[in-house]
Amino acid sequence: MSKDAWKIIAVTALCSVAITKCIDIAWKLRSSKPPKVNTGIDKASKDKEYDDELFREQLARNYAFLGEEGMEKLKEQYIVVVGAGGVGSWVVTMLVRSGCFHIRVIDFDQVSLSSLNRHSCANLSDVGTPKVNCLKEHLLKIAPWCEIEAINELWTIENAERLIYGGGKPTMVVDCIDNLNTKVDLLKYVYDQKLQVISSMGASTKSDPTRINIGDITATEEDPLARSVRRRLKLKGVHTGIPVAFSAEKPDPRKAKLLPLPDEEYEKGKVGELSALKDFRVRILPVLGTMPGIFGLTIATWILAKVSGYPMDPIEGKNRMKLYDGLFQTLAGQMTRIGIKDQRVPVALSDVSYVLEEIFRGKSPISGYSTKLTLSKWDPSKPVSLQNVVILTKEERQKHEDRVLNGGEKLEDVYPKHILDRIDAKFQEERYYSQFR
Repeated sequence: MSKDAWKIIAVTALCSVAITKCIDIAWKLRSSKPPKVNTGIDKASKDKEYDDELFREQLARNYAFLGEEGMEKLKEQYIVVVGAGGVGSWVVTMLVRSGCFHIRVIDFDQVSLSSLNRHSCANLSDVGTPKVNCLKEHLLKIAPWCEIEAINELWTIENAERLIYGGGKPTMVVDCIDNLNTKVDLLKYVYDQKLQVISSMGASTKSDPTRINIGDITATEEDPLARSVRRRLKLKGVHTGIPVAFSAEKPDPRKAKLLPLPDEEYEKGKVGELSALKDFRVRILPVLGTMPGIFGLTIATWILAKVSGYPMDPIEGKNRMKLYDGLFQTLAGQMTRIGIKDQRVPVALSDVSYVLEEIFRGKSPISGYSTKLTLSKWDPSKPVSLQNVVILTKEERQKHEDRVLNGGEKLEDVYPKHILDRIDAKFQEERYYSQFR
C-alpha cells in the first residue's frame, strides 16, 4: 500500500473519532436539560397575561363545584392575609390554588428550620428568607395569573391604613397573627372599618381535628387565646361580629402544654425583654405540624364558600347549647332542694356559657375537674346572681348542699382558705367584666 493511501486512512479514522466524540457530547448536553413542555404559562409568568382556557382547565374541579358565577365572584376578591406562618401559609396557598386573582400577604418573619413542620410550601433552601417572599415565589409557579403582593413588614396599628388599604380596599381580611396584642389591634381596626374578617385562634397544643369549629368569637370554648382575645376586644367595645376558627378540644394533663420558661432565662433580666420584638412571646409553643394546616384549610374553605355564595351553616360549639341548658336546669332544680319553691332564678340561659367558659374556665374551682359539671348557689346568705353561683362537679354540689346550703355550716368551716380566695377572685373578675357585657 502506498504512503499516500496510509495518510488517507489515518485522516479518515481521526475524522470519524472526532465526529463520534462531538455527537456524544451533544447528546449528553441535550440529555442534561429537562424536556421542554408547552405549559402555556411562560408568557403568563412574564407579563401576568394568561390563557383563559388553561385557567379553566386547571380550575375545572372548582368550576364544577362553585359554578361559573361563584368562580367569577372569587376572581373579583382582593384578600389581605396578615401572618404567613403555619396557618396563614395554608390560607394563602389554597386561596391562590383555588382561583383567587389578587392577594396581599403581610408578615415580618423569616422561614426557620423549625417552620418546615407546618409551613405549606417552604423547603430547606427557603430557610432564612422572608416567609412572604417564599410564598410568592412558590405559588407563582402554580398560579402565575395571581397578583401576589408580598409585604415583608410587621403589622402594627400605626401603619394599619397603609398596609391594609395600600393595594386598594380589601374584600376580606384574614387574621393569622399569633401575638395577642397585635391580633387584638388588627381585629379592632377591621371591625371599626367594617371590613369582612375571619380570625384564627390557637392551633398550638391542639391535636384533635374533629374539635375544630367556625363561629363567632362569643361562641369559642376551651381556647385560651380566644378567651384572651375576646376579653380584650370587649374592653375596646367589640362584643361580637368576629368570625373565628377555633378548637374546642379539652385540655388534658397527658397532652402538650406551654412549656415553662427556664429559671436561667428569668435570671437574665425582665422576661419581656428576652423576646426578639417588643411585646412578642418568648416561649416556644408546642405545635403538631398538621393542626395549623387544618386551621388554614378550614379558614380557606370558609372564605371560598362565603365569597362564592356557596351554602354553609357551621355548627357553633358542636351543639354546646345542650350542655348550657343542662347546667341551667341543675341550678333551677337546686332551688327546690334548698327550700326555695320558685325555681325561677335571675340567671339567664345565655349567662350560663359566660359563667362556665369565661369565669370558671370550664372546670370546677375546687377540684379542677371538667366532667359531670353543675351550677350551684354558693353563699346561702346572698341571693342567686352571677357573683354567687359556682361551677361544681355533681359530687361537690351534693356536699355543698348537705353541709352549707341545707346544713347551715359556714363556708370557711367547709373549705380551705385557698379555695375561698380562688372563688372570691372569680367573683371579683366577673364584677369587673360585667360592666363590659
